[in-house]
Amino acid sequence: MTVRFVDRAVGVRTIPESVCALSSMPHIDYADRFSLSVDVDATPERWARAMFGDVPSAAEVLIWRGFLGLRLSRERSPATVAGWRIGGRDQDWIRLEAASWFLSANLLVQAADGRVSLTTFLRYDRRLADWVWPPLSAVHRRLVPGVLHAAAARVRSSARG
Repeated sequence: MTVRFVDRAVGVRTIPESVCALSSMPHIDYADRFSLSVDVDATPERWARAMFGDVPSAAEVLIWRGFLGLRLSRERSPATVAGWRIGGRDQDWIRLEAASWFLSANLLVQAADGRVSLTTFLRYDRRLADWVWPPLSAVHRRLVPGVLHAAAARVRSSARG
């Protein structure tokens, strides 16, 4: 098996404008983007479900609901991925949306040209976000490459059988 490296960009100015334009937020305070070359095709929704599942895991509940206070759906639904509402989509991207009382978030999954990408956008709606997200963002940036690699393995496995 070939080890594939994950490309990353951190900071709103490092993300292409065409990608930022897919966010549902008029103002973005934080953005990062991770991309992985893949050898299997799948829809953006299939990639998103391979990354996060239909309902959030215990760790995701702790981070998303516990630390960030995001209001997520608790049930499986074709309108959600891991509790995040599907806010928009096209043939090569899907946008997941969630918000809490102090921040708004988008997860953008793109799949095209042999690459899958996960972009995180946050808007700080209250000053508390300035304190909460920076330490969590360091953990987030360490976890995302593993999320992409695990999703690629899941998609590859489901394509075989």
